[in-house]
Amino acid sequence: MTIPALPLNFSAEVAAARAAGDPVVALESTIITHGMPFPQNLETARAVEQEVRRAGAVPATIAVMGGAIRVGLEDGDLERLAHAKDVAKLSRADLAVALARGATGATTVAATMICAARAGIHVFATGGVGGVHKGAEDSFDISADLHELAQTPVTVVAAGAKAILDLPKTLEVLETLGVPVIAYQQSAFPAFWSRDSGLAAPLEMDDPAMIAKSHRMRHALGLPGGQLVANPIPEKDEIAASALAPLIAQAQSEAAQQGITGKSVTPFLLQRLFELTEGRTLVANIALVLNNARLAARIARAMAD
Repeated sequence: MTIPALPLNFSAEVAAARAAGDPVVALESTIITHGMPFPQNLETARAVEQEVRRAGAVPATIAVMGGAIRVGLEDGDLERLAHAKDVAKLSRADLAVALARGATGATTVAATMICAARAGIHVFATGGVGGVHKGAEDSFDISADLHELAQTPVTVVAAGAKAILDLPKTLEVLETLGVPVIAYQQSAFPAFWSRDSGLAAPLEMDDPAMIAKSHRMRHALGLPGGQLVANPIPEKDEIAASALAPLIAQAQSEAAQQGITGKSVTPFLLQRLFELTEGRTLVANIALVLNNARLAARIARAMAD
């Protein structure tokens, strides 16, 4: 069997950064196609890229377009993706198929990690990672993000796991898989829109340079996988977990009644919470993504140094 060359396509900005050894931060594309409505998705994508640049690194938004892994998107490509309909939501299971078919696809946390690692990018900023869904003891609905963290050597900066998940089980699976879960500048594990999930984080670090050193030390030990850096949403932007809990329960009940399963669950729940909070979750989502981009850039700079 002849193995084809990996179709990696770097933007001019990312290619220049790689040649110069400058820090690069990977960014996912499902936040554009599945995480927010237009025009907030495009505005946020541009704002996150600018936040990475202001913090001293180069952004590399990743997507599959035209049969290639695009590592860094030009502004016109961002706009086309923001307007696109029925874009495939790609994870580990379907990434190769989308490339073979020449399809357009947005990368989830897991797929972005894979592409970033192949592109030599070690730090990735996202909103929140996937995890164990409530009722997983019956549905077995567990995000591929958790296993990806256990095998792909990328440090992922997120505002914890999405609050719609079963967070205690998510932390338990991450521990079983040997994934370091590092809360940034606090001891509590954050819950996406809320700073405190009520659960203690397994690890705590206050310094981006130490997080970068930990990433390098895992490589020196020959350990597979990356790190999850749980960066709490800024205090002024958070929504209290107690206020969200009944709304999350309502949205999950509606999803079950409508028979929504698999990859469709998270977009449905996020949309319902946007409606139930009159847009507050979207405002908080944008704030936390920008905050994660800033921290990821600082970690990437420390790795480059």
